[in-house]
Amino acid sequence: MRILVLLLLFLCETQSCATSRPNFVLLMADDLGIGDPGCYGNKTLRTPNIDRLAEGGVKLTQHLAASPLCTPSRAAFMTGRYPIRSGMASQSKVGVFLFSASSGGLPTSEITFAKLLKNQGYSTALIGKWHLGTNCHNKTDFCHHPLSHGFDYFHGLPVTNLRDCKPGEGTVFTTGIRMLVSVPLQLIAIALLTLAVLKCLGLLPTPGLVFFCLLFLAAVILGLVVCFLYYFRPLNCFLMRNHEITQQPLSYDHLTQRLTEDAAEFIRRNAETPFLLVLSYLHVHTALFSSKDFAGKSKHGAYGDTAEEMDWSVGQILNVLDELRLANNTLIYFSSDQGAHVEEVTTRGEVHGGSNGIYKGGKANNWEGGIRVPGILRWPGVIPAGLEIDEPTSNMDIFPTVAKLAGSPLPEDRIIDGRDLMPLLQGKSQRSDHEFLFHYCNFYLNAVRWHPRNRKREHGINAEAVRRRRKQCHRITTQLGSHLVQQIWIKVKRCP
Repeated sequence: MRILVLLLLFLCETQSCATSRPNFVLLMADDLGIGDPGCYGNKTLRTPNIDRLAEGGVKLTQHLAASPLCTPSRAAFMTGRYPIRSGMASQSKVGVFLFSASSGGLPTSEITFAKLLKNQGYSTALIGKWHLGTNCHNKTDFCHHPLSHGFDYFHGLPVTNLRDCKPGEGTVFTTGIRMLVSVPLQLIAIALLTLAVLKCLGLLPTPGLVFFCLLFLAAVILGLVVCFLYYFRPLNCFLMRNHEITQQPLSYDHLTQRLTEDAAEFIRRNAETPFLLVLSYLHVHTALFSSKDFAGKSKHGAYGDTAEEMDWSVGQILNVLDELRLANNTLIYFSSDQGAHVEEVTTRGEVHGGSNGIYKGGKANNWEGGIRVPGILRWPGVIPAGLEIDEPTSNMDIFPTVAKLAGSPLPEDRIIDGRDLMPLLQGKSQRSDHEFLFHYCNFYLNAVRWHPRNRKREHGINAEAVRRRRKQCHRITTQLGSHLVQQIWIKVKRCP
C-alpha cells in the first residue's frame, strides 16, 4: 500500500512539473495580415490548421505588433521590450537590415526568452528567418547570431527573404537605383547633348576628352549597378545551419518543406526534455514562393498559394506534437511580425500583399492594419478552447509569459514592457495589464493607445480627464526618452 501511495505521489509530482514547465512552439509568420486566416473572417483563403489552433485555444482580436517593420518587431518579440530600448529602432528611413554585412544587430547585452529558457534546462532552436544581425567586427565573431542569443540550434536565413533573392522577381532597390543611378545618368545625358549642340553651333569648343570622361562615368555607374544586382543574391540570400553556410545562394525548391521537416526533427529529438522551438516562416514576405503541391491551387494567386503552404506547415507541426503525445504539455503561439504589405504589387500588376480586413493601412505604418496581427495561443487543458479575447495585447507579452511558465525570474536590471498573458488567457483577469501601448515608426513615436483602467467611467469622461491622461502620456514618454517628446504626435485611443 505504501509503495502504491508513493507511486501515486510520484506520478502527481511528475504531472505537476510537466504542467508547470511546458514545451513552447512559437510560430511567427512574416507579413501575414489579420484578414488572411479563416478564423479571422477570411472565407476564401484556406487555413484549416491555423483555424484548428484557434478552435482549440484562445484567439486575440486586439493583438498588436510592437512595430510595423520586421527587425524592430522581432527584437521586441524576443526581448519583451520596445525596440527603442535595445537600439533596434532606426533613425533613418530604412528601418530593417537589408544586407548580411549590415552594421549592428540585437545587442549582446539584451536578454531573449531563449536565453532565459536555456538557463532553465530547455533545448532551444530557431528555424527560419532571424533578421536581427549576424556579426559585429568581423565575419566570424557572430555576436548577433541566434546562437549568441540563447538558441542551441539555428537553421535558416540570417537576414530576410527579398525579391532580389529570387531571379525574375524584380528588386526592392528600385527607388535607390532611381535616385543614385537614373538621375546621374539623365544629368550626364543632358550634359552630353548640351555640349554636343554647343560644339556644333560653334558656341563652345569642347575637347573630345570631356565627352570621353562623361561616357566613361556613365559606364562606371551602369557597371556598378549591374555588379550590385548580380552579386547581391549570393552575398545576402543564403541558408545557415548554426555558424555554417549550407546553401549559397538559397534555393526556393521545397524550402518550406525542408525547414518544416527540420523543425519536426528537432521536436522528435527533444521529446523527452523541455524544449523551445521558434519556427519563423519566410512566408508570406516577398519574394513569394511555393512548391508544386500548392502553386496555382488557391483563389488568391501566388500570395494565396504561399499562405496555404504555410498553413500546411503549421499542420505538420501540430501532427508531430499529437504523434509524440506532447500536445497537452505544449504551449503553441501563432502570430505575424506585422500587418500585411498591402502596397506590394509587381510590375506585372499582380497583388503580392495580403489582407488586413477592415483595418486601414498596412506594413510600415502605424495605422491599425500595420500593427494589429493574428494572435492565437493553445495549451489543451490549461487554456480554455474556443475563447476570444478583445483586450489589447502585444507580441512583447510572449517574453514574460514564456519566462514565468518556464520557472525563470524576469531580469531585474531593465524594464520589461510585456505583460504575462496567462491570467487573461485563463479567465483569472478580465482586462489587459496594458493601460498604454506605444506605437513607434522606427525611432519616432507616432501614437499612444490608451486603455482606461476604470472602464465604467469611460463613456462619461470629460475634457479635464483627457488633459490629465495626456499629461500622464507626456510623463511616460519623457521616461522613454526626453529627446522624443518634441517629435511625437500622441493619439489617445480608447479601446472598446
